[in-house]
This record gives sequence, C-alpha cells and structure tokens, in this order.
Amino acid sequence: MDIEALKKHAKNIRTNIIKEVSNANSGHPGGSLGAADILTVLYFEVMDFTKENAGSMDRDRFVLSKGHASPLLYAILAEKGVIEEEELLTFRKLNTRLQGHPDLNELDGIDMSTGSLGQGVSAAVGMALANRLDHNDHRIYTLIGDGEAEEGQVWEAAMAAGHYKLDNLCAIIDENGLQIDGRTEDVIGPAPFEEKFRAFGWHVISVDGHDYTALKAAFDEAKTVKGMPTCIVAKTVKGKGVSFMENQAGWHGKAPNAEQTAIALKDLQEGE
Repeated sequence: MDIEALKKHAKNIRTNIIKEVSNANSGHPGGSLGAADILTVLYFEVMDFTKENAGSMDRDRFVLSKGHASPLLYAILAEKGVIEEEELLTFRKLNTRLQGHPDLNELDGIDMSTGSLGQGVSAAVGMALANRLDHNDHRIYTLIGDGEAEEGQVWEAAMAAGHYKLDNLCAIIDENGLQIDGRTEDVIGPAPFEEKFRAFGWHVISVDGHDYTALKAAFDEAKTVKGMPTCIVAKTVKGKGVSFMENQAGWHGKAPNAEQTAIALKDLQEGE
C-alpha cells in the first residue's frame, strides 16, 4: 500500500475519532489522534488481520494497553470493515458494543479488555507465551502509553518478556510526553524508554510515530529479531491533526463542543 493510501486511511480514522467523542460528549481524543498513524501502519501494512479472520485466534493479535484510546481502536475496526461506520456513533451510549474501554466479549477484533493501565501489556506477554506453547507463529502487538509506563506492572511484564525471550512480541510506546496531569517528565518521568527496555532484554527501535515509512521499517525489523522481544519507541504528537488539540494535555479526556468539533473536522479535512 502506498503512502497516500495510508494517509487517506489515517484521515478517515482521525475524522471518526472526533465524531465518536463529540457525539458521545465523552472520551479521550488526544491520545487516540496521536497514535492513529501507528495503528494505521500496523493494521494496513503489518498485521495478519482482516474482516474475515477477526473472530479467529489464527491471526496476529493486538492489545490496546492504553485502553482509554478506544475511539482509535473502534475507528480502525470500522476502517477495516469489521464494524459498520454508523455503529461508531453509538460510542459510550447505553447498551452499545463500543464501551468507553474495550471489552473483548462485545466485539470480534478486540483481543483484550483493557482500561486499568499497565495490565494490557501483561496480557500481551501471556498471549505471546501461549502462542509459543501452541506452536502458533502469529505475532502479538501491544500499544503502551508513556504515562501508562509509570505503572509498575508494565515493568514486571517487560522483565517477564525479556526472561522468556518472546521474539513474537512487539510493544509500541506511544511517547507523546503528556498525560492527564500534564507533562510526563513533571509527574514521574518514565523516560528514557530505550535504555530501560534494553536493560530488560528487549531489542529497541526509535522512530517518528507519524512517519509511515519509518514505522513500516521498524515493524519489519521487529519481525527479523530472534531471541528477544522488540520495543518500538514512537515519538508522537498528542492530538495530532487538530490544531487546538496538538500538544495539549487538557485534551487527554475531554470532548469538543459543537463549534470545536466543526473546527477539528475542518482541520482534518484540509490537512495531509
């Protein structure tokens, strides 16, 4: 798939993120927008994942460890044809399948119920270990927020993955430098991620999280690594694509009003 096709998918995904959160008047737009390019490349260029195999175990699997970015995951599933785009407007509504945090019991294509930060990456480690025991060659991917990495469970999981040499596991750190309380460096400061994951026995790659070519190359490199898991540290912009949301911690978990929604959709329509 060429870069322009990926950009088109990413634009649709970001547009749907804004529509979901605005229509629900609730949700987490900032981190969802910021990680959209990462998951666009992952789902459209890297993973063995289709509408037809979404309900199967015989495919690559993805754990959204930063579960509050569910608008992004749902928008991806719609873009892949797993759900209808119209269903996105049920996000966070009563009796919806599209809950504020993903529920694996509700929808094919959701591989783990997440939301309590730090737990998703542990589940991904378990999946990778299970795949090895089952002689299943498919890969496991997980997206971790940089603020989420302040949770101790992330590092317990990292230690276990390194110990078991899980080369079928690829974790992506969404490093936007912001969390709900402000700048990560002012809260606890979990960086530098590269040195820490290397110390836990991981292969580490640093990339621009909005560069499609670099992301694809990083995922391809991860597939060649043997005897250790891979961590891709992706530098991103929280709120990417919406002028007034970019690099603003206040848009971590706040829905835009009608006027702001119109501006956001215009920004996305006119952007790359």
